[in-house]
Amino acid sequence: MGQGKNIFDVVVVGCGIAGLSAGVAALQNGSKVAILERSQIDERGGNTRYTESYWRMKSHNEVSDDFEEKFAINAGGYIDPELTRDWLKPYGDWPGILKAQNSTDPELISTFAREAPKALKWLESFGIKFDFLPNYFISQSTTRMAPVGGGLALIDALSKYADKYPEKVNFYYEMTAQDLILNKSGDVNGILAKTKKNESKEFIAKKVILASGGFEGNPEMLSRYIGPKSQYIRPVAKGGYFNRGEGIRMALNIGAAPAGDFGSFHAQPVDPRCGESEAVVLHFNYGVLINKLGARFTDEGIDMVDAVYEPITREILNQPEGIAFAIFDSNLDDVDNWKKTVRTTVAPYEAATISELSKKISIPYDELEKTINDFNLSCKLDGVFDPYSLDHLSTVSLSPRKSNWARPIVKAPFKAWPIIAANCFTFGGLKINSKAQVLNMDGEVIPGLYAAGEVAGIYHRIYTGSTSVMRGAITGKLAGEDLM
Repeated sequence: MGQGKNIFDVVVVGCGIAGLSAGVAALQNGSKVAILERSQIDERGGNTRYTESYWRMKSHNEVSDDFEEKFAINAGGYIDPELTRDWLKPYGDWPGILKAQNSTDPELISTFAREAPKALKWLESFGIKFDFLPNYFISQSTTRMAPVGGGLALIDALSKYADKYPEKVNFYYEMTAQDLILNKSGDVNGILAKTKKNESKEFIAKKVILASGGFEGNPEMLSRYIGPKSQYIRPVAKGGYFNRGEGIRMALNIGAAPAGDFGSFHAQPVDPRCGESEAVVLHFNYGVLINKLGARFTDEGIDMVDAVYEPITREILNQPEGIAFAIFDSNLDDVDNWKKTVRTTVAPYEAATISELSKKISIPYDELEKTINDFNLSCKLDGVFDPYSLDHLSTVSLSPRKSNWARPIVKAPFKAWPIIAANCFTFGGLKINSKAQVLNMDGEVIPGLYAAGEVAGIYHRIYTGSTSVMRGAITGKLAGEDLM
């Protein structure tokens, strides 16, 4: 379309799982839909395109047993108990200050648990198959399902369905949303956007659904919210570079309530030498993690790696230059399938001696030798190594302690993988209700405005694993279906 106003029932900003779920759900409800996407058509899909898209489910009909518990543990900070007593009341009776709280409230957690099976079955109606597929964890602390074909299968199936209705759904690629349009009553009434050629476009609609991701591709916002260490972080996949925070910013500018931990993000340990998406290194629990100064700094074996890789990765970020090295000897091969935990395509540094290895990874030899010797002397040898469970092979009189899988590093060749923190998505976003409507600072619905996926802030502290794509599908579907 040319200059001027483009009129739709629904405008969706973003074309990942959240945006496509919103657009297709709105289409199925009879709406005329515009979907705005910053990328080119062959890169559409946001972060979803590059992920395996695991869901925290124990079957097609139920979320995992620990689903609501894990969300509740990471729901926020220390909330005033005088307020949380009102959580026992019906949601409509909650005071506005409680509805607008930065915490993830029980109403929303229950909605996710209830709607997850519905969203999964809805996606299967487009030909997508979900199953218990292999992943990069040797052992797991929860149950997970995933779409066959990963996130790209989700994007392709939903896009293919929408493309069958060109009279009802219009895709606008290389189109960047910039600001919300309000009517005289202050209701959200559309989106102001710009083309690649810097031409302004207005999209007028009764409903705007922000599904444009977080701000992992915006260095200024990362520095402002996460801090100067963010210079050492990079998006875990190419889709993250398109997520620059405009959706969050434009909503905050009109009084939307913030939610989620703006100072944090979902961290994954990746090899900085590798340009592949999710180039994870997830076997560090069988070795030691060493920083640039040659020192250990964490308990590498505190729990199953799928439960603790995120806080440990954040500890890596806090090391000098935001990097560490996972170091092993040849006994790593006692773990039969350790290679499934490493997705980098770049070979590790390898050497016949610790001295030679120290030169290859540019760590002072004296410090590295002392750290390895101290670790070796502290390893207990009175247990049985079991890579698939907490074996309690721990160190003695060593700080930091290693709680499990502690064995001397003595047998050449020695290997080292560099690890940095990659940003899967940022935690900070907008406060929503169980219909995915955005709330203002007084806990009231902002008429006409919805948020889905990363734009909806729900995570604090530690990411509740295998729920992000699920969140996108659920919130997108809810937003698209709501008839206002």
